[in-house]
Amino acid sequence: MIIKGKVHKFSDDINTDDIIAAKYLVSTDAVELGKHCMETIAPDFAKAVSCGDIIVAGNNFGCGSSREHAPLSIKGCGVSAVVAKSFAAIFFRNAINIGLPFLESADVEKIDNGDIIEIDLAAGKINNLTKKQVYKTQAFPDFLQDIVASGGLINYIKKQRGA
Repeated sequence: MIIKGKVHKFSDDINTDDIIAAKYLVSTDAVELGKHCMETIAPDFAKAVSCGDIIVAGNNFGCGSSREHAPLSIKGCGVSAVVAKSFAAIFFRNAINIGLPFLESADVEKIDNGDIIEIDLAAGKINNLTKKQVYKTQAFPDFLQDIVASGGLINYIKKQRGA
């Protein structure tokens, strides 16, 4: 699976309250949540995202509470993947549950806001098309790629059961 998009760069310790403010947790509609994604730290973020864009961040992305609204709002505003130096453990599970790919890379500091990158989930490569550089990341196992392609864990399970 190949993902290509423009980078929106963030720093370390982006927590779930930064991703989606608590006042919006009355909804579970991804598109509605997406309208407010990153609003408290980047007020124009949701308007600046084009479908398929990619978030790149530093250490400890998704720290804070265990709310699944955070990755849901990221996906809902059109972001296709998140690349960070490291993730909070709870973010992993929630991202997979809703079909949002996430990748760790030690090379995030080489990627700038506005760069165009292409992620090869199967090969574990990030190709910076702007800078003509390639960075390593972990390969996404086939079953995780299938979950992402299905739109999340529930859809994947339904597909597996023939429903």
